[in-house]
Amino acid sequence: MDALATIRRRLASQRLAGEPLGSAADAVRWSGAVQAQEFAEVKWSLGERVGEVSDAEIERAFAAGEILRTHVMRPTWHLVAAEDIRWLLRLTASRVHAASRYGYGRAGLDGPTLSRCHEVIARELAAGEPRTRKELAAALARDGIEGDSIRLGYVFMHAEVEQLVCSGPRRGRHQTYMLLDHRAAADSGPSGDAALAELARRYLRSHGPATARDFSWWSGLTVTQARQAIGFCGPTETVDDDGTAWFELGSVTEAPARNRALLLPTYDEMIVAYKDLRVDLVAAPPMEGMLTRTIAIDGRTVGGWKRTLSARSVTVEATVLAPLGGAQRAALERTVARFGAFLDLDAELELTVA
Repeated sequence: MDALATIRRRLASQRLAGEPLGSAADAVRWSGAVQAQEFAEVKWSLGERVGEVSDAEIERAFAAGEILRTHVMRPTWHLVAAEDIRWLLRLTASRVHAASRYGYGRAGLDGPTLSRCHEVIARELAAGEPRTRKELAAALARDGIEGDSIRLGYVFMHAEVEQLVCSGPRRGRHQTYMLLDHRAAADSGPSGDAALAELARRYLRSHGPATARDFSWWSGLTVTQARQAIGFCGPTETVDDDGTAWFELGSVTEAPARNRALLLPTYDEMIVAYKDLRVDLVAAPPMEGMLTRTIAIDGRTVGGWKRTLSARSVTVEATVLAPLGGAQRAALERTVARFGAFLDLDAELELTVA
C-alpha cells in the first residue's frame, strides 16, 4: 500500500476531503463513535467534517441529546448518536469492563459497592435534572462512599457502561450526567452478529482502508472478533506485499483537493483510530517538540498548531517543518479563517518555521 495514497483515501472516508457531512450528528453517525475525552477538541473534529456548522450549533445538538458522550470503547469517552448508544454499549460493555477490571479492584469497587453507587446516582438523577460529577460525588459521600478522582472516575464509568447514565447538557464548562433512560430510547438497534457487522461497517466506511488490527484497536474488540465482524460486512480486500489484508467499503479513490489544509485537533480520529502506523498521517520527519495538534496539507503533515483564545479573537500559532509555498500558505489561511468562523471569533495566523 502506498502510504500517501492510503492517507488520501482515508481523508475521503473520514469526510475530511470531498463531500462534507450535513450536521454534527451526521458526522457522529457516519463514524459510529468519535473519541471525545477533550470536548473542545472533538467539537472542532466534527466541524472539520461538516459543511457549515459552528461550535454553538454542536453545543446545541449535544445539549438536546442528539449526540451523547459516554464510555463505550477501549475504554475512553466517545460521542455517539442517541439512537446508537444502547446497541453499542451492549456490544462493547464486556470488553470495557475487562479492560477496567484491575482499576476497579485497586479502587475497592466490588459488586456490592458498585450497586450502592448506582442506587445513589439513580436516586439523585430520578427527577430528570442534570447533575455535575461534583454534585453526584457529594451525594455518594453522604451515603458513605468517598474516594479520590480516580476512584470516582471508575464509579461513573461503570455506571455509563451499565447503561445507567450518560451525558447531560453542559453547565458552563462543566459536563453533567443524566439517566440514560431520560436521554435515549429504552432499546434500539442491532444485537449479536448484526451489531458486530454494523460496527465494522461504520468503521470501514469512515476510516478505511484499514486492517483488522486497526479495527480491533479502535473498537476494543479482540482481533478474532474484529476479523469476524469484517467478514460479516463484505468489504473490499487488498493484500499488500507483506501479506497484510486491508479493507474498505466501496471504492474510495477520491483524493483531497490539492493544497487543502487541515488543522487537526488532539485525539482526532485521523490520528488515534489506527493501530498499524506504517500508514500514518505523519508522512514527514518528526519535529522536535511537535505540538499535539497537527497541520496537514494534501495528506502530508507540515507542522503543528495551538490556539490562544480571547473574548473576541482566536490566534492560531502554526509551527511548520519547512517554509510553505504560496498556495499552501493561502490554504492554511483559509482554514484558519474557517476555524475563526466556527468559533464566531476573528482569527489571526501566526506562522513560524521550526
